[in-house]
Amino acid sequence: MKRIVLFLALSLAFASCQKDKKDGSELKAVDFQSKTFEKKTTLPCKGDICAEVKITVPEASNIPVVADSINKKIFTTVRGIVYFGEKPYNGKTYEEIMASFINSYEELKKEFPDETLGWEAKVDAKVDYTSDKVLNIKLHHYTYTGGAHGYEGNRSLLFNPETGKELTRKDFLKDEAGFKSFAEKEFRKKYKIPAGPINATGLMFENEVFDLPQTIFFTKNGLLLHYNTYEVASYADGPKELLLPYDQLTNYLLIK
Repeated sequence: MKRIVLFLALSLAFASCQKDKKDGSELKAVDFQSKTFEKKTTLPCKGDICAEVKITVPEASNIPVVADSINKKIFTTVRGIVYFGEKPYNGKTYEEIMASFINSYEELKKEFPDETLGWEAKVDAKVDYTSDKVLNIKLHHYTYTGGAHGYEGNRSLLFNPETGKELTRKDFLKDEAGFKSFAEKEFRKKYKIPAGPINATGLMFENEVFDLPQTIFFTKNGLLLHYNTYEVASYADGPKELLLPYDQLTNYLLIK
C-alpha cells in the first residue's frame, strides 16, 4: 500500500512539473524595448536648412530565433524608407543608414550650397497589436529631401508571434477574393462611390479596378485598410482608410 501511495505521489509531482514547464513555455514571449537612433549634419544649420534623422524602433529580445527574424524585417523596412537616390543604402545598422543619409545631404549641399534645402527623415515604429496569433508592428514615417513637400505614410508588419515569421495575406485570409469584394462594397459605401468605374469620384485605382491596400492593420476593433498618399488618391486628397469590424469578417479571417 505504501508503495502505491508513493508511486501516485511521484506521478502527481511529475505531472505537475511537466505542466509547469508547459505553462512556462506558453507564457514565454518575445520582449520589446523601444530604441531611438538620431543623427544630425555637422554642417552649419540655418533655421530649417539642416539635415537630421530620427529612428525609433521596438527591438525584440528574449527568444533569439524569433527576435532575430522580427528585428531583421523591421530593419530592412526602415532601410527601404530612409535613403536618397534610386535605391536604398547598403548599411547593416541603423547608424550606417543614418550616416549615409546625412552624407548624401552634405555632398549635395557642398555641390549646390545655395540651392539645397533642409532634409529630414523620421521613422516611429511600435508594437500596435498583439494576440496569440498575430503580432502587428506599425511604422509611421516622414521623409523630405527637397521639393514642394515631403512624404508621410504608414507601414504594417505582421508576424506570427511564436515563430517570428512574417504573415502574408494567405496566412490570415481564407477567402481573399471574397474579402476583396466585401471590402470594395464597404469602401464604395464609405466614400459614396456609385456603381460603375471605381475612379468616378477622382480616385486613382490602377485600371479602374478596386484593390486591397499594401497596408493592413489588425486593431482591437477590426481590420484597418490603410491606403497611403498617392496609392489611390492624390497628395491633396491624402490617405484613405476603411475599418472593417471583426464581427463582419467571420467568413474571411483565419486568425485575429
